Amino acid sequence: MTDRKRTALSLFSGAGGMDLGVQMAGFHVLASLELDPDCCETLRENILRSGRDTAVYEGDVRTFSPRQILMDLGYQPGEIDLLFGGPPCQAFSQIGKQQSLSDDRGMLLFQMVRYAEVIQPKMILLEQVKGLLTARDPSGRRGGVFDALLRELEQIGYEARWQVLLAADYGVPQLRERVFVVAVQGTNTFAFPEPTHGRAVDGLDLLPYRTVGEAIAGLGVPVLKTDSAAVPDDSHYDGTPPRDRERIHGVPEGKSLSSQTQLPQEQIGGLTRKDTTKFRRLDRGRPAKTLRGGEIFFHPPRTDTSHPGSTCGSTGSRTAMCCGGPFEGDPGR
Repeated sequence: MTDRKRTALSLFSGAGGMDLGVQMAGFHVLASLELDPDCCETLRENILRSGRDTAVYEGDVRTFSPRQILMDLGYQPGEIDLLFGGPPCQAFSQIGKQQSLSDDRGMLLFQMVRYAEVIQPKMILLEQVKGLLTARDPSGRRGGVFDALLRELEQIGYEARWQVLLAADYGVPQLRERVFVVAVQGTNTFAFPEPTHGRAVDGLDLLPYRTVGEAIAGLGVPVLKTDSAAVPDDSHYDGTPPRDRERIHGVPEGKSLSSQTQLPQEQIGGLTRKDTTKFRRLDRGRPAKTLRGGEIFFHPPRTDTSHPGSTCGSTGSRTAMCCGGPFEGDPGR
């Protein structure tokens, strides 16, 4: 084994969160593939700011040729160390319709196999929601989709190990469970890491969970995000719409607007008691709930309630903090 930096290829890159984690683990991400144009803009901005040479392929992963990408990067099959990605989860998410492979987005899971078959990376890392484990295949068999994934990986020479991991167990101030699959060519000896944080179990000396308060401690005044606002180096924006600011007012820490029945109905709007993740204010003394796409949590109010941050949504830098990531560039439009 030489001392060269290990290489990686990213699929379904989004705004680059998983890419950053892989880089922090010592890999050089050669290329990132992503469909969303705003995410691609964010990727390019952060690549430029950090002086990296990662190539961004903007478009549907199904339309790209893995072989052509290898040629573009100057690599042969078997030379790249890691293929990684988090395919779209909507088809398997427990909060969605769980249409599995009947949803076109569900089939994107197997693009990881298509790329691996051509690129032949030494390792594959895949992240997905827990619903994948019980997703039904076209015959209706519970868990059939996950079994098919493992079987297809085995057919192209990869042995997979998987485990459901809770982000808070590893020092991330967020209660986020996801299934991780690690596949290697030949015999797989990979061992998932033991938790470093949590409650003491079986004599283990674990650190306490990190909290929202610890994560956002020291944040200064955010930049009000406008069309003319310059991009701050730490991405500390406040893009909270005025109406959202009004609606979250009066919601205590750790509670959602829907539970505050003493507030005016006009403020609660069409929310029901089931809407526990909408217009929710985080509790500074606990880890954040799972941060999901399309929803915004509001951070705990400051003692100085005249500060814009007292009603600021968990976007940009605050979301990065609750995910355990660094501030880096423009968080997107």
